[in-house]
Amino acid sequence: MSSNIFGAEATEERNESARLSSFVGALALGDLVKSTLGPKGMNKILQSAGTGDVNVTNDGATILKSIQLDNAAAKILVNISKVQDDEVGDGTTSVCVLASELLREAEKLVMSRIHPQTIVEGYRIASAAALQALEKATTDNGYGSTFAIQIYLANHSFAVSESSDSEKFRKDLINIARTTLSSKVLSQDKDYFANLAVDA
Repeated sequence: MSSNIFGAEATEERNESARLSSFVGALALGDLVKSTLGPKGMNKILQSAGTGDVNVTNDGATILKSIQLDNAAAKILVNISKVQDDEVGDGTTSVCVLASELLREAEKLVMSRIHPQTIVEGYRIASAAALQALEKATTDNGYGSTFAIQIYLANHSFAVSESSDSEKFRKDLINIARTTLSSKVLSQDKDYFANLAVDA
């Protein structure tokens, strides 16, 4: 004899139906914040359901914090964005859009009857190949052997050691600093603050 443990208003989804509903929520969230990316990103008007307050923003982190979600996969994308904001302080929209696009491609593979574990393993292999390509594309313009800069990408770090050309090394450091300042409040004065950071 089986007993019903769900409430009267509860619904139950299984197998393909549950998997596809997760895809739909995550893809919708990615599409919502995708249009805010970049220097020509569009603003979103957010209105509070409780107070009626209106907020206009193109900041992905603000948008993701303001949305009420009931889809499990969409909630995971919001959590990924929060972790990115806590750890790095930037890239919240990018990480959400990247994850949703990976899910969009995974959905096509699932519809082609490829097992989800096979898709995950393929993404792991692709991640390792991308890291190898980044390592091959790096250039060392340092100027000695005692100093190293750690650039963290996912769980991997690349060491840029000092070698012979101090001017190229300084230019690399300034370019790294300018890149980190490109999308935030200081973007108008990024050259000044990049030099300030490198001099420090």
